[in-house]
Amino acid sequence: MSISESVLAVVQFLFFAYLIINASFLLLSVVVGGVHLHSKHQQGGQEEQEENEPSVSILVPAYNEEVTIVSSINSLLQLDYKNYEIIVLDDGSKDNTAQLVRDTFLLEESDRTIEYIIPCKPYHRVSQRVVDGIQVTLIEKENGGKGDVLNLGINAAQYDYFLCLDADSLLQSDSLKNIVRPVQKDASVISVGGQVQVSQGVEITNGVVSHYQLPWQLVLCSQAIEYDCSFLGSRIFLDYLDSNLIISGAFGLFHKKYVQAVGGYDTKTLGEDMELVMKLHYYCCNNNIPYRICYETSAICWSQAPSTLTDLRKQRRRWFLGLYQCLRKYWRMLTGVRFGLVGALSYVYYLFFELLAPFVESIGLLIVIISVFFQHAQLTFFSSFFLLYVAYCSLVTVTSFLQRAYFQKIFITPVDLCKVAYATFFRYLFLHWILHFVRITSFIGYRKKKHEWGGIVRTKH
Repeated sequence: MSISESVLAVVQFLFFAYLIINASFLLLSVVVGGVHLHSKHQQGGQEEQEENEPSVSILVPAYNEEVTIVSSINSLLQLDYKNYEIIVLDDGSKDNTAQLVRDTFLLEESDRTIEYIIPCKPYHRVSQRVVDGIQVTLIEKENGGKGDVLNLGINAAQYDYFLCLDADSLLQSDSLKNIVRPVQKDASVISVGGQVQVSQGVEITNGVVSHYQLPWQLVLCSQAIEYDCSFLGSRIFLDYLDSNLIISGAFGLFHKKYVQAVGGYDTKTLGEDMELVMKLHYYCCNNNIPYRICYETSAICWSQAPSTLTDLRKQRRRWFLGLYQCLRKYWRMLTGVRFGLVGALSYVYYLFFELLAPFVESIGLLIVIISVFFQHAQLTFFSSFFLLYVAYCSLVTVTSFLQRAYFQKIFITPVDLCKVAYATFFRYLFLHWILHFVRITSFIGYRKKKHEWGGIVRTKH
């Protein structure tokens, strides 16, 4: 065997080992997620609600969200919770977002002043009114990006805890009650992430899911089952090990005191949600502060996903570059013993199986193709392995979807099962590699591109 053949053989072996390790982690995550959901189900949803309900400020950052903003606020007004306020943060929208909120909820201009505890761009108008017993506030400011407008919201928040919620999202009536439960049980909890699901195809009536079906579009359906693997798989597993590195910006609860202590959201990163969580880990570990950052599966948020490949490309490019920025900024987590499993496990996972995955898998596949072309490998073996890998990942993914549907008591039809099947194969055979190409090419012109809101086409709820 020549040197070139030996090198190709080693690369092929490493590539297959990488895929097997990744697939094993996927299976382990789904199994742990299933055990967790079963444990929740055994409680019969009869978990006692603590009496010490913390007051919560709900922050709704908005940029050109006139299509969905009213329905989102209406869902917040139906929450089964006593003490909370709603703060809508308009970041210089170019559409009628602010005017629509003022007119719909009859908000009146206020002379309220906001102290700039965390630096952010100035606001120019505050409107507010008590609606159905809930204080609704609209703050308008010049455009500064999502991180900047959230910092303004933290400054304006009246309560010790704040909840970040995307302006295209809908909450179930018990979502807020459920996401604060870990805080009520453990005073050391400083942040809680909720479960985010794709809202297209879902109808919510009086705070409860009244109709559910998977979207017909392949792009949307693929994302729906992808979210299941993420939120009901890896995040539950990492939560068991107290090593979650991300709380979704679409639905996350934070203790205001700690966020203020670390200087709020980073306005120069594309992954402001992940950056904040990593910064909280960094701050607490370096200062020997007992803390927990956890995940609550019973707190559900329905959020719109990109409906076209163009919008999906924009979103995943932003996510990938944000991941790169965060891992690069906090690389010391990898070597610091004080970070425990956060660095030794979670950071390693995101580094090797999220950030490097597009490069490793694309190069590995290219090497396999080259080996087959020059007859240094058998086409039958590699094609069989690849199809087996796709079938395995698809089966685990479908299992994750069925777990979620069962334990959330969502009625699915045989048509939905057919959608899951074809969307899963579409994801692993085609979409997976398309998004790898998007991630790899996202670095082209990276330093010259402006970091701004990632707008996608919205539809009415």
